[in-house]
Amino acid sequence: MKTKDDIFPVEVYAGSIWEVEMVKSLLENAEIETFLQDENTGTLAPWYTAGGGAGSVKVVVSNLDFEKARWIIEEYENNEKK
Repeated sequence: MKTKDDIFPVEVYAGSIWEVEMVKSLLENAEIETFLQDENTGTLAPWYTAGGGAGSVKVVVSNLDFEKARWIIEEYENNEKK
């Protein structure tokens, strides 16, 4: 049985508010709970949050969902390049 000490948040993606909202939507469609970190900065100053930059918005999930989330994000990134 997992205790609350075994479950912790993990950052899985960082980017602009638009990229992050797309990734968040994909993860939630796969029944992975997410939350955004630094969302206000990304909304108020989007030029400051260029993909993975100093002020980027982050998508955070539970460590229990990390592997599934990484797979979904890799698929998203591969399709984005096409």
